[in-house]
Amino acid sequence: MTPAHSPLGTAAVRREARDKVTGAARYAAEHTPPGCAYAWPVPATVARGLVTAIHTERALALPGVEAVLTHDNAPRLEKPDDATLCLLQDARVPHRGWYVALVVADSLENARAAAAAVRIEYDSDEHDVRLTAGHPGLYTPQKANGGFPSVRERGDFDGAFAAASVRVDSTYTMTALHNHPMEPHASTAQWHDGHLTVHDSSQGSGMVRDVLAQMFRLDTRQVTVVSEHVGGGFGCKGTPRPQAVLAAMAARHTGHPVKLALPRRQLAAVVGHRAPTLQRVRLGAGADGVITALAHEVITHTSRVKEFVEQAAVASRVMYTSPNSRTSHRLTALDVPTPSWMRAPGEAPGMYALESAMDELAVAAGVDPVELRLRNEPDTEPDSGLPFSSRHLADCLRQGARRFDWQRRDPRPGVRREGDLLLGTGVASATYPALVDPSGADAHASPDGSYRIRVNATDIGTGARTVLAQIAADVLSAPLESVHIDIGSSDLPKAPLAGGSAGTASWGWSVHKACSLLVERLGDRPGGLPADGVTVTADTEREAGEEPPFARHAFGAHFAEVQVDTVTGEVRVRRLLGVYAAGRILNRRTARSQFIGGMTMGLGMALMEGSTLDPGFGDFAESDLASYHVPACADVRAVEAYWIDEDDKHLNPMGSKGIGEIGIVGTAAAIANAVYHAAGVRIRDLPLTPDKVLARLAGTHSLIDPGR
Repeated sequence: MTPAHSPLGTAAVRREARDKVTGAARYAAEHTPPGCAYAWPVPATVARGLVTAIHTERALALPGVEAVLTHDNAPRLEKPDDATLCLLQDARVPHRGWYVALVVADSLENARAAAAAVRIEYDSDEHDVRLTAGHPGLYTPQKANGGFPSVRERGDFDGAFAAASVRVDSTYTMTALHNHPMEPHASTAQWHDGHLTVHDSSQGSGMVRDVLAQMFRLDTRQVTVVSEHVGGGFGCKGTPRPQAVLAAMAARHTGHPVKLALPRRQLAAVVGHRAPTLQRVRLGAGADGVITALAHEVITHTSRVKEFVEQAAVASRVMYTSPNSRTSHRLTALDVPTPSWMRAPGEAPGMYALESAMDELAVAAGVDPVELRLRNEPDTEPDSGLPFSSRHLADCLRQGARRFDWQRRDPRPGVRREGDLLLGTGVASATYPALVDPSGADAHASPDGSYRIRVNATDIGTGARTVLAQIAADVLSAPLESVHIDIGSSDLPKAPLAGGSAGTASWGWSVHKACSLLVERLGDRPGGLPADGVTVTADTEREAGEEPPFARHAFGAHFAEVQVDTVTGEVRVRRLLGVYAAGRILNRRTARSQFIGGMTMGLGMALMEGSTLDPGFGDFAESDLASYHVPACADVRAVEAYWIDEDDKHLNPMGSKGIGEIGIVGTAAAIANAVYHAAGVRIRDLPLTPDKVLARLAGTHSLIDPGR
């Protein structure tokens, strides 16, 4: 096969597309073994305290009810490293929504009715769920997520900032955000002859298998976890979640299979959330806008169950020239559900703050926002001093500006009007690290000319099956349709989870290596294949474990056009455009889907997604899709995604970078900057809901149409 005919880079159709639209693809809750029972969890109704009594008599008397598991009768488990999974083991209630009982019945309806009949008494304690900049419990953790140092300082920030000709000092706030994948968290668990099989909605069945084996005191060979089809995750399925543990407990307790799908209204309390942040950004620059001082200081919360530190300041260590910098993270432990991973953790909130501050610096310095970013391009990664393996942010900005017709933009804010509507445009940069983890894979050649690739990858809707088949077909010089892919089971060769935009790079490297070894093996064989074919196994423990001598990141540029209604305060996005430099794009169709999906999620983050903790009750007020608003089709008018072909030989054999998260990074800032350009008022608190917009417009009488 010649390079011109390589399947890599083509718009190959998703392999499972027909199965999904016809219902043949089975998700975790759609596996129903014979004799399967149904479970329904009971969440705590106090924000902090102890369970003092559980009255199950009424529930057990209802039709079809088989058991009510509580801390008094649930199977005893080994304590896991992740304390959020230590369920029904004691009487404590660390936050509202913590599971305190589980009902098992012969139908979903009977389980739900019985759960409502369980009565629980508590000894309630005072609680605190409010994050403030001056909270007395604030502390500096040793590390932020990803192992990054919580604090980094270079040069003399205080001196450089004081001496700067142009200064910006602003604080940006965000409420908590929820992942809300289309498929809720679900598990179907079954024990047979001491072997546990769980169909789980997870981004990584291998990790779920390992945790269940540890908690139930089993060898990993006694546990199989299957995550063949997963209906989205966005990070909240990146670690084992309560449903897998509870379903396995209930199945062991009752002696037959148990299915548990967590109700959506309960998800906010038990599967993680993006933590709220208070971010102070200070930029000092010369009159030309070149940065001489940069500080990014983050305050956020964690739970009393487990420490989680949103690494929001880390992106500021990568992006721009900053000879004098200070980046830090502080947090306080509150009586809240444990925060966790959400699409582009760290970068999504952090780049909102940094890129908003960059827009303010451009205004203060009188420099075009695109030009300002170009003037602050670093030669090496500012924090590490390493050379970039590739960095084409400048190309993304220039191409985006050309496609968006940026040069026709009037830099003056609040001057474009269509009746009651004010119009504006904004720009923001994006970045995300190019990560890779060790992975294993098998490659098998059959006498009939077909191939089978086995790797425990997880397809969470990204098209992983298709792209891995393209990688294999390219190495094997084989027709794409001759390559079969097995993924989504912990019984397959070990592989990392789908997360951190590292899935394709990690799995693809092991598939590439296995197929390369298979080609060598077949080339050394005289004659045809044996009846059972030829199989080779490979892993990338050595390659992925090597410390790269380069800083490896994807970059992008986002452009947004908005309209601001001066009567209702509603902000609508007329156009979103993104240009990305993310290595070699392996599938044009699925890549575009990831880019525009990320931008759409960024639109929601900017305009409508937000969740607040009720200080009196201690729970999230917006706990379902009726109150937690996400973009609908009518909110997303025109979204365009383009990319720059990068030839980066310092990544992996495919030359690819992750693309699943960079689309959300920077989008919210581009929209917020466009709102400022439209209305001439800067709103630094996401989401930009009509009440906030109207409050700011009320003091700007010149923006009210005199003809009304």
